Amino acid sequence: GESLKGNQLADKNNVGKERAPADKLAVSQRIDSRVESNPLRRKMEPTDWAIKGELFLNCSCTLFCPCVVSLGAHPPTEGHCHAWMAIAIDEGHFEGENLSGLNVGLLVDIPGRMGEGNWRVAAYVDERASQKAYNGLLKIFSGTAGGTTGLFTFLVSEIIGAEREKVEITRNGKKRGLYIGRKIAGEIEMIDGVDPDHPVTITNSKYWMGPNIIAAKGLKSKVRDYGRVWDFGGMSAEICPIDWKGPKA
Repeated sequence: GESLKGNQLADKNNVGKERAPADKLAVSQRIDSRVESNPLRRKMEPTDWAIKGELFLNCSCTLFCPCVVSLGAHPPTEGHCHAWMAIAIDEGHFEGENLSGLNVGLLVDIPGRMGEGNWRVAAYVDERASQKAYNGLLKIFSGTAGGTTGLFTFLVSEIIGAEREKVEITRNGKKRGLYIGRKIAGEIEMIDGVDPDHPVTITNSKYWMGPNIIAAKGLKSKVRDYGRVWDFGGMSAEICPIDWKGPKA
């Protein structure tokens, strides 16, 4: 113990000669400045925003994902949940900036129950978005803008990446597709019900995305980015009309 105290005293007397404490300080300052400049890491700042459109996803669960009806309390069928999500914004704004017509893709890696958090998320924002729209969308999807997606602030533990990309979304009849370069190529299809004109649907749910969820399944569906190589062909998928709002909207 004495030698440790002696070393600490020596450190105080030899500021500048000892590299380690100075390096540690520099690293922590760099991290602090990075956190400060990163729109995803700030505390919740309630804003005026709204998004209407459609969210669809394909995940690693076998049909059908138990998270929807259990509201995230039931473990995913594989123990973890890997997913891609697509958000087609038909109408939307963020603090006066128009978001209508923009697309967003998400890569989501959840280690256990959806409701327990520790989500790792990468965001792919439409390359057509203005800088203000880009920043706004990142705030919405990290939860810091508050409102419908505010729960993301405690569900998402790490944003592993955020970038502008060509995010292509297709919506044709019973099929939906998300295409982001070579990183995500996902196609899903609604599951037919007894009435061929109405796919299998869960209605009046308290699910965070929205009350009505159309059951679907993955067709060709692959993810290859951030060290993840996933294939969701034949796995559970969902299509959900969304009507999200910020706390000031």
